[in-house]
Amino acid sequence: MLSYYLDLAWRSLKRNRVLTALMVLAIALGIGASMTMITVLHVMTADPIPGRSVQLFYVQVDPKGMEEYTKDSDPPDEMTWRDAMNLVHAGKGARQAAMSGGQVTVVPSQGVSHAYDADARYTTADFFAMFGVPFVDGGGWTAGDDAKHARVAVIARDLADKLYGTSHAVGQTLRLGKYDFRVVGVIDRWNPVPHFYDLSMGNYAKPEQVFLPFETAMELNLDTSGSLMCWGGNFPGMGGMPKSDQCAWVQFWVQLDSPAQVATYRAFLVSYSDQQKALGRFGRPPNARLRDVMGWLDYNRVVPGSVQLQTLLALGFLLVCLVNTVAMLLVKFLRRGGELSVRRAMGASKRDVFAQLLVEAALIGVAGGVVGLFLSAFGLWIVRKQPVPYAALAHMDGAMLGATFVLALCAALLAALFPAWRACRIVPARLLKTQ
Repeated sequence: MLSYYLDLAWRSLKRNRVLTALMVLAIALGIGASMTMITVLHVMTADPIPGRSVQLFYVQVDPKGMEEYTKDSDPPDEMTWRDAMNLVHAGKGARQAAMSGGQVTVVPSQGVSHAYDADARYTTADFFAMFGVPFVDGGGWTAGDDAKHARVAVIARDLADKLYGTSHAVGQTLRLGKYDFRVVGVIDRWNPVPHFYDLSMGNYAKPEQVFLPFETAMELNLDTSGSLMCWGGNFPGMGGMPKSDQCAWVQFWVQLDSPAQVATYRAFLVSYSDQQKALGRFGRPPNARLRDVMGWLDYNRVVPGSVQLQTLLALGFLLVCLVNTVAMLLVKFLRRGGELSVRRAMGASKRDVFAQLLVEAALIGVAGGVVGLFLSAFGLWIVRKQPVPYAALAHMDGAMLGATFVLALCAALLAALFPAWRACRIVPARLLKTQ
């Protein structure tokens, strides 16, 4: 029966090619515009670390004084150096990592004249296991290396290829400025989107090329990058890494594997804040926050409001296209009243006629989806040309490819429901008398 309906639909569509083309174009334009923005929104709101995001928490404590204090004040986004190290050494989570962004000068074997800058991440040993960083060779350093301020480094695969070749990088000496480091691991391609673990570097920043032990970087006074908040008249500037108790610049993440661990760690942060207040370091009442990965992204409004607005406008445009498609289908189906009445007179039920018309609409939807897919690809190409941080991420994946056809088919069927129902209500005897 389906093949019969498909044959009838194909014959009907060919009889009025201009109207068919207009309906396909209407659906294609709506699908192209909406899927372009839905794809961008999908990329920007995706879980950057699936399977781990509910176990990883960003930690905030409030070390500031009572100046400008209000009951609903949020803690600083970053921590002071002392607080971050205190929490690392307390080891109350399953894993914990303190970190900051930085920049280093890579000196290749050709000499200083060929040196270039590379983005770096200064962090502690648990970073790699906690975030599931994949290695192509070697691995991360140990907590013992952190304690000894060891001059070891983990580098990205691209940098390893450039300097040594991926399979020969581990054990090599990496020259960074005037200091030598021993390469202990090479990271495979790893680029979580958004750049959730340090949003101060940019919501969609590129992954770092060099990873160094945090305390080693502190000892060598390597340059940092990212945000720096100071209070109480203490403004040391961005040169080096200030250890002042009045400057927050360190990001801190903790892994908590169960709700019980989350509750315990939250209580520990309150106790820690009380302890530091008693020591005279904290001036405010305990104000600690724990947010998981998606909660942290939401708190920082990582998805620009303009993208959300554009997505709503694109969906509104799709609705307008569907209304136009409804009107064209209504005209088309009602003009075929005589043909449909003959089918009814020959024994076809209303359900049969309704199914026939929906199959015809489905063909229009599939055709609209194909054209809409090309329009979406063109729209995403235009987005990639825009001077926005997320431009390079605007690519359609398999899920969005399937969603394009599903949306087109559903849109066409939805548009056909009223016209098909209206055509089925025609009384055959009334039209057959006029034939």
